[in-house]
Amino acid sequence: MKCALALVAAIVVVAASAATPAPLALHEIQPGAYEIVSKDTLVRYGVIHMGVSEYWGTFPGATGTLVIDPKAIAQAKLDVKVPIATVETTNRELDGELFSDEFFDGEKYPVMHFIATQVTPTGATTIKVTGNLTIHGVTKPISLEATFTGAGRNPFSNASIIGFKAEGVVKRSDFGIGKYVPIVSDATTMTISATFEKNKRDVGALWSPDPELAV
Repeated sequence: MKCALALVAAIVVVAASAATPAPLALHEIQPGAYEIVSKDTLVRYGVIHMGVSEYWGTFPGATGTLVIDPKAIAQAKLDVKVPIATVETTNRELDGELFSDEFFDGEKYPVMHFIATQVTPTGATTIKVTGNLTIHGVTKPISLEATFTGAGRNPFSNASIIGFKAEGVVKRSDFGIGKYVPIVSDATTMTISATFEKNKRDVGALWSPDPELAV
């Protein structure tokens, strides 16, 4: 009986291993130039509201480019733009206030813009991305902890795709949008879930910033 149970347990373990393949490491990424898949990418922010709960908002519609070579991760190039007009919370009145000149002033400053200046591998699937973030006309250096979440092929375009999740913290008052501090926390978490698709015009390491990504 014990042998039978041991055999069943072994079969279950093997089946589970087969159904859940080990995640790919960074060195298994296909090298080349990629573009953000906007509809599959989301930027989320979080603040502490009145000291008792976390409140979230989202910014869909990001665009941008990534050039990456798994043999030279530190030379990766990342340039991302996020439209302010897409800001959304659970409160439509607040959405309008955030877009107004009381906060982001989306008419005057229509995008958030991030350009990586340093990419440092920190593990088999993790990297630290340091760069310049521009919000509300103010540019400040920030660091993001990013995790490579997977790779595959887009069944609709047949192009190679890769995914990353990145997290970091900024002080919103540093960017001139400190209204309601400290009732609403100054420290703001940023969480980005991004899908990148390999550019059919892939130019590999021959990369220059997309002029449309300029602030």
